[in-house]
Formats: sequence, C-alpha cells, structure tokens
Amino acid sequence: MAVPQNKITRSRRGNRRSHDALVPGNPAECSNCGELKRPHHVCVACGHYADREVVAQADTIDLDEDAA
Repeated sequence: MAVPQNKITRSRRGNRRSHDALVPGNPAECSNCGELKRPHHVCVACGHYADREVVAQADTIDLDEDAA
C-alpha cells in the first residue's frame, strides 16, 4: 500500500486543491425574450440563438396512446 514518505503540509495541500472550488455560472440575458440563459447556448425558453430561431418550440405536446 502506498504511504507518503513525508507529511504534506496544509499549505501544499491547499495549493493542490486551489482549483477544485466551484464557480457560479455566468448567465446572460436572451436578446429575444429576456430570460436568463447560459452564454453561447440556445435559449431554453424561446429557442433563439444570436437573434434567430434555431429550435422551434411546440405549443402543445400531442402524445399518442399507443406510443407511450
């Protein structure tokens, strides 16, 4: 079993873990609907990206009885 030769100091351990912290997201406002969205991603609310519709949003979902 691997055992450390010397004790790892709190400073060295902290330096190794310095990049492990979670950073908050950076939401941007959608230019079409104003909802918050992830930068460089399609808006979930309206389906627009860079002032054009990329994903068509369905108003109603039609589920067939035999498909389920």
